[in-house]
Amino acid sequence: MKIVALPVAFEFDGGSATIYPVLLQNNHELLLVDCGYSGFLPLIEREAEKRGVLLKELSGVIVTHHDIDHVGGLFELKEKYPAVKIYTSALDEPYISGKKPSLRLQQAEQLFDSLPENQKEWASQFQQRLRSVRAVPVDYAFAIDEQPSFLPGLQIINTPGHLPGHISIYLPESKTLVAGDALVFENGELGIANPQFTLDMPAAIRSVKKIGQLAPEKIYCYHGGPVEANIPPQLQRIIQRGGDAG
Repeated sequence: MKIVALPVAFEFDGGSATIYPVLLQNNHELLLVDCGYSGFLPLIEREAEKRGVLLKELSGVIVTHHDIDHVGGLFELKEKYPAVKIYTSALDEPYISGKKPSLRLQQAEQLFDSLPENQKEWASQFQQRLRSVRAVPVDYAFAIDEQPSFLPGLQIINTPGHLPGHISIYLPESKTLVAGDALVFENGELGIANPQFTLDMPAAIRSVKKIGQLAPEKIYCYHGGPVEANIPPQLQRIIQRGGDAG
């Protein structure tokens, strides 16, 4: 299966940022893993077209978890390409389909009163952005660590911690992991994504151990892009730091 990372650059909070949605393509399927914020569809389409891929050929979207930067653009994508199937974990399905309020919104609401006054305006705006994410029906919810027969060559790896329903995607043939936010690549090093907002840090460390047991030779991080060098020692350092903190 062909793997293509799409570096989507944008302005954020007065600075610049890049996310890396991933395309997975074989003779039968074209899958997008995560889809950015609301309004990002043209950016994703442009990066795909640069690499010779047209999103009108998209057959499905796998959502690793329901954070706004991964699912915010899903409604617009489904609206433009209604035949696209939406896949996520069984734990995340209620949040993406609108049956339950976002866990990230619940966290933001709970933390609000403890914030310094000079942060509350931004925090209120963030809550409004979370509330603005539009629900999308999920076509199929993956069971724990499922190897879906209808998506041959993919292994769904449950990697909770960042959020309880977080999943990553493993491609055994190429020993490649699409990590979502189970890992981040910053300053030349793999780490835990947004540890201050990770809902369950011990679970996140266990997920890193699980990833290490797969022995991936390449990891695609949504924040940071592809990583190939020194993966085992980097994962071990994360685990060691997590153990020290515990």
